[in-house]
Amino acid sequence: MTSPHIIEPAVPANACVIWLHGLGADRFDFVPVVEMLGLPAQHGIRFIFPQAPTRPVTINGGFPMPCWYDILGMAPARAINHAQMQESAGMLEGLIEQQLAAGIAAERIILAGFSQGGAVVLHNAAQQRRALGGVMALSTYGPTLESLLQPDAPALDILFAHGRHDDIVVPAMGREACQRLEQAGHHCEWRDYPMMHEVCPAEIADIRRWLGQRLGL
Repeated sequence: MTSPHIIEPAVPANACVIWLHGLGADRFDFVPVVEMLGLPAQHGIRFIFPQAPTRPVTINGGFPMPCWYDILGMAPARAINHAQMQESAGMLEGLIEQQLAAGIAAERIILAGFSQGGAVVLHNAAQQRRALGGVMALSTYGPTLESLLQPDAPALDILFAHGRHDDIVVPAMGREACQRLEQAGHHCEWRDYPMMHEVCPAEIADIRRWLGQRLGL
């Protein structure tokens, strides 16, 4: 497996954001966003960008591309390869364990993911027994949440950010995930923007604000 791309802060790291890209993208996809966040020079956040393996994607005619799990069908609800989803969530759990071993406190570890990457992040978060710092669920959905959510799990702070005109992951899919998590006792913030399946400046500003609240920036 390709090693994650890691951006170390200018000072010793005291927090970490693990950020998963979407289907067909790569570990460098969200690297420019770090600079766009305009964080303080001494922010202390280590950013980790894992790389999904390249494998055939059924809905794309079996064409190989970077993906966290195969998508087998689009309707009525997305059918996915659950073994690959669990494998990717396990990879994410391994990265969390590494950061804990490196001295980063659980409450200063943030999970983030866009689209398919966000689905993996939510899959992992739904099974967490630790009180992590929070989750950024960007233009994503929760295909496995119904079977995973536990009412006694530690409450997470979750930022949902979605495009109102998203035709890849329609907003209703994101809202359903948000509602499921709220019903399970998690603290969710929903933000939407006049965009499609992408990222916009207003969203980046909200990410900056939300990260600042979670990590005391």
